[in-house]
Amino acid sequence: MKDMLFQPITINGLTIKNRIYLPAMHLGMAQDYETTDQIIDFYALRAKGGAGLICAGYATVDELSGNTQNIGAHDDRFIPGLHKLAAAIQENGALACLQLNHAGRYNFSFFMQGKQPVAPSAVASRMTGETPREMTPEDIHGTVSAFAAAAARVKKAGFDAVEVLSGTGYLISEFLSPLTNKRTDEYGGSLENRMRFGLEIMEAVRKAVGPEFPLIVRMNGNDFMPGGNSRQELREYAKALASGPADALCINVGWHEARVPQIVSCVPRGAFAYLARGIKESVGVPVIASHRINDPETARELIQNNMADMVAMGRSLIADPMLPEKAQQGREKDIVHCIGCAQGCFDNLFKLKHVECLCNPLAGYENQARAGRTSAPKKVMVIGGGAAGMSAALAAHDKGHRVSMYEKTGRLGGQLFLAAAPPGREEFAQFARDLARQVELRQIPVVFNKMVDESLIQAEKPDHILLAAGSSPWVPELPGLDLPHVVHAWDVLENKAPTGTRVAIIGGGAVGVETALFLAEKGTLSADMVKFLLVNRAEDPETLYEMATKGSKTILLIEMLDKIGKDIGKSTKWGMMQDLGRFGIQTLAGTKVARITPEGLEVEQGGQIQQIKADTIVLAAGSKSDTQLVSLLKTTGIPFDLIGDAQRVATAFDAVHSGYRAGMAIE
Repeated sequence: MKDMLFQPITINGLTIKNRIYLPAMHLGMAQDYETTDQIIDFYALRAKGGAGLICAGYATVDELSGNTQNIGAHDDRFIPGLHKLAAAIQENGALACLQLNHAGRYNFSFFMQGKQPVAPSAVASRMTGETPREMTPEDIHGTVSAFAAAAARVKKAGFDAVEVLSGTGYLISEFLSPLTNKRTDEYGGSLENRMRFGLEIMEAVRKAVGPEFPLIVRMNGNDFMPGGNSRQELREYAKALASGPADALCINVGWHEARVPQIVSCVPRGAFAYLARGIKESVGVPVIASHRINDPETARELIQNNMADMVAMGRSLIADPMLPEKAQQGREKDIVHCIGCAQGCFDNLFKLKHVECLCNPLAGYENQARAGRTSAPKKVMVIGGGAAGMSAALAAHDKGHRVSMYEKTGRLGGQLFLAAAPPGREEFAQFARDLARQVELRQIPVVFNKMVDESLIQAEKPDHILLAAGSSPWVPELPGLDLPHVVHAWDVLENKAPTGTRVAIIGGGAVGVETALFLAEKGTLSADMVKFLLVNRAEDPETLYEMATKGSKTILLIEMLDKIGKDIGKSTKWGMMQDLGRFGIQTLAGTKVARITPEGLEVEQGGQIQQIKADTIVLAAGSKSDTQLVSLLKTTGIPFDLIGDAQRVATAFDAVHSGYRAGMAIE
């Protein structure tokens, strides 16, 4: 049977070798709108990895449409750089597309030297906190012309197709939505009028590039904005696009302001493909499904089951550029999967940093892949088989060194399995398995259940040691720690410690929040249970919602700092905070625990002492670096580095990247 994922597909005469589409993602790698070598290297590697069609971008259409970290397409001076980008993609085996977009009210005046963002109406943006200027008819006509002129540059630069972004809460979707379009002229009011701006842009682009140049429109299948576009309205818009200028539709999900998680690990794989299916059933052009399609099997099933004609795999190809090639060669178990953590790809953008990746420390640094191997191979001992240790071992091996690993437990992965315990975080266990598979592929020797001591080091005689011993729970000095109802968060997450009905968690950082959500699931309906009861109409949807979110425990989260979850990444934090409320988890910030009592806790808040009753006290006050071997290593005279939590307690992202850097730095 033919693998549908690797069957060709044609969009307006353009034959694409497979059904894998790398969608446009803001990389933050442009400089003053210019296409940099960093961008070219990033996309060239993904083309080499086997993607059929690669869409770079987004690219700007005028100076109000983006910022200097976006690829520029609003002036002829950018054409040479765009040509280099298109050529690099094509020369490495993929077809090249460029996405055009206007941010509208999602742009920041900060990025535009104080100029006010523009939008269909002066409706403030929750994302930026700014109120845009309402566009005049002249502004509208000028923007339509700007899209057309930019599209002409895309074609002139040698790209094979152009995409226009018509979703996500950016300008075109702001015209489409009644939430942000309050106009009373021909561009506001009825759906027909609200569609006018987008359709005029697509018609102008079509005229600029000609009838035979593929035009893809990326649009929302659902805005997930209460009071915004309904799915039916978006379906009508899709039909208008498909019956006119558009040759294919790429179905996007949600606005940036939406309160439905879209790209993070709690979103099930392929969860939003139903939106692509709804539009595919209404139009006659190819439809591309997107969001959280991070493995070939999910992608394959969506195409085989007629949910979509192609699949957009963006962050999947950040994590593993060679994913398509591995899948086509039957090496799917060798893929390093995107785990939806958003720590490097999306969180970095809030910091005005370029895209990186927890799972792939080379993402954004593709030029380093050309670094030569060492001319003096060393014997390298890696102590610890967690994320940092495995990353370091892989890097040192790829540099040409002889590497061996020592892990005190019976498996590789370390705290990644702890991170995978809370609901919606199972992908972290996938990453542990992926890293372990990479170690296996390189045939790096691993010794399990082995504590490293002086005799072992003397026997092995390594030239360099990388200490990745990780961390252990930090225990605060509190009266009552020795009481029988006190347990550690790590033991709870590993199901090693039972908990009572009333649980108080000391520590409201990432581990405390994750432990609270883990315990909140106890006694709730699983996904399979909800579906069974729903399809058999055993209970009404509201009752099922309550039973899916109301567990059997009462949970209180106590944090000494003024806010809960300060060490959680921005992309995932809001969803986790939302879940704390949804599951009825109580929180006390700015609260100091004075003592643990047989009945529960004594806390101080605002100078007031309060007694809290609890059956179980969970310690989630943080971690401390495991540096027990440091004094021994200093006596050996062997060069060594501390990496991961052994160096500094931080995130999994930091562990992977510090391990990679340490492994690469050994000369």
